[in-house]
Formats: sequence, structure tokens, C-alpha cells
Amino acid sequence: MRLVKQNIERDGSGTITLYPEEPEDMWFTYNLIREGDLLRASALRRVTTESATGSTSSTRVHMNLIISVTALDFDMQAAQLHVSGRIIEETKYTKVGQFHTLDLELNRNFTLEKKDGWDSVARGLVREACDPVKSADTWVVVMQEGLANIAVLTGQRTVHRQKIEMNVPKKRGVGKQSDHDKGMERFFQTTLDTLLRQIDLSAPKPILLASPGFVAQGFQKFIVEYATRTGNKALLAQKSNLVVVHSASGYMHALDEVLRSPEVLSQLKDTKYARETRLMEDFKTMLRKDDGRAWYGPNEVEQAVEKGAVGRGGGVLLISDTLFRAQDIASRKRWVRLVDKVRDVEGGEVRILSGTHESGKQLEGLGGIAAILTFPLDDLDDADDEEDINGPNESTTNS
Repeated sequence: MRLVKQNIERDGSGTITLYPEEPEDMWFTYNLIREGDLLRASALRRVTTESATGSTSSTRVHMNLIISVTALDFDMQAAQLHVSGRIIEETKYTKVGQFHTLDLELNRNFTLEKKDGWDSVARGLVREACDPVKSADTWVVVMQEGLANIAVLTGQRTVHRQKIEMNVPKKRGVGKQSDHDKGMERFFQTTLDTLLRQIDLSAPKPILLASPGFVAQGFQKFIVEYATRTGNKALLAQKSNLVVVHSASGYMHALDEVLRSPEVLSQLKDTKYARETRLMEDFKTMLRKDDGRAWYGPNEVEQAVEKGAVGRGGGVLLISDTLFRAQDIASRKRWVRLVDKVRDVEGGEVRILSGTHESGKQLEGLGGIAAILTFPLDDLDDADDEEDINGPNESTTNS
């Protein structure tokens, strides 16, 4: 993402113009735009005109429109973002109040003005999106005999790109080259061809090959032999990036296990995904110890922050990005204030986890918010338990 222009006042009002360059930028844009925001972008709108004789004709006209956002539709696979809303500025061909859907595209500017101003989370998302040293993509091939699933892992999401299924004959006989061996060779070639159509070999990135048994190891050997035989220097240069790990199967659901394995986390140690995965594992370890240093849930975490336990010296706030997509403005402001207090006042670390990664999904199962404390606290949930038992408007009575 390229920052074209920024005009933000001290009170948070103003506009930012952005230029999406990669599919990942559309994901950032989806997380950035909220209902009620003002969006300006180029549009293609069908216009019907009537001649003096009463005949009508329809043409498509390019124009710039400003809409007040009412809904977003994001296609993760195609990285396409459609933003609907009411037109707020009249043009030659449109009137105020008409509905229109803007299709945001790569390599085309858009300008955004936040309804409630640019808070710290929104500005942080823009900085991250425009960071030229964002963590590189990681490619993953999860496979078993006759089945391969290719996915790409980015700092924000895991995208399933392709599924390959082929019939591979079972092992029989001891001939010069069995039907099984020939089938596996065809399967490896098809999988490699599919991977090469999607990956950019000019930018070295980790390529994880995962399978039960020795399928991934066989695929790794096939890739090196193919690159040597064909003189594909770019592919051969990726040899050190090929990482073979174990998985329970070749299906996509096995990817979560693969991405938690120590050898994978070691390979991806500098990526946003790996750091967040390690933090979630640390949190769960502390939770099992039940030593008062790991808490989850909105009220419990807020109490911990108020007591100064999520600050310098190891305090970490883990919060799901889905909380910032809430339509309720008061709810969004609640979480922004909490993030600001931990990061700017208490000096703790804040991690906003994506709901499309396994760590983010685990966090959502805990209410979307958790914290690792610098010192133990007990009984943070007592007040909530009492309220749940008695109800918010009831008082306890002694019998």
C-alpha cells in the first residue's frame, strides 16, 4: 500500500488517500473502512439519456463519487472489495441520496474520511499497510498421496489458493518403474506446475512442504531434481527455503498443526504470524498454570489494565481485529481507549490478531480479548460471577 496524501488534524478529522498495490492491501482496506465513513473513488455508472424524439440510450460513464458507507463485501479469494453507500455529493449524472457500489481496485487511488475521526488503531493500520518491510509471504503445500492443498500465509490472513487431486495407483509389484511411481511423478509435476504459476521466485520466501509419511520429502527431492534438470536457477535458489515438516493429512485443516510446529515457528521467527502464535502459546501455558498472570474476557482484562498489570516488564494485550469492526461506535471506542492506555500510558505491548489466523480464532473463542500480566492478580472474575448469578438489577438476600 502506498500513502499518497495525508491530511489529518490534531483532533483526528481529515482524509487519507491510499494506493493499493497488492492483493494483501485490499485486506487492510477492508479492515480500515467502517460504516458511516466517507469514501471517494472512481466509479463506472450506467447513465440513461433521452433524446428530443423520446428515444433513450444507455452508456457507461467514468466519474468520481463520494459515498457514505453503508456496507462492505470482501471476497478473500479474489481480493476484491465492494463498498456500498449513499452518494453525498451531486454530480452531472447523480443526485444526493442515490445508492452506489464502489469497486475498489488495485493500482487505483481512493480517499477515506473517518466518520468519528482517525483514532490510534485506524492510523496504526495505515502505518502497517504502508510499511515497505512488511513480513514476507510464506507458501505452504499440505499434501498426501494424490492430494495437495496450496496456501499462502501473510501477516494478516491465510488464503487457500489451489487444491490438486489425482488418482495415484497403489503400490504393486517390483517393476523397473511401477504404476505407483509414475503416478506420484505426475502428481508431483502437476503440484509443482500449479505452485510455480502463483509464486514469485524472484523474492525468496519460505516454502513449507507438509505431509504424513515421506510424501513431502519426496516432493522436495523432485523439486530440486526438476530445477537441476531444467536449469531453472531461480527455483534452484529456493532450495534452502524448502522446509519439510510433518502433518496429519493433506487436507487444509491439518495446516493449523503445521503452523504451530517448532521447526516452522523457527523458520518464520521474524514474521508477524510467528510472533503472535508464540504469544498465544505463552498465554495458554500461563492459563494452564493458573498462577493469576493470564486472564481473558472483556471485564477481566479491563480490570487488569486499570490495576496497572498490563504494562512495562512483560504485559501484553491480545485483542481480535473483529472487535474493531463492530458497528456500535461506543464499543469500538471502548477498545481503542483500552489499546491506547496499555500502549501509550502503561507501556505494555499490544497485539491485534487477525481472525483469519489460527491464533486469532483461538482468541475469538476467549471473547476476543486476553492479557498476559506483569504480576499476578486473583479474583478478577468474582464480580462478573456475582452479577451473572443475581442479575444486574437484583440484590442478594440472606436466608
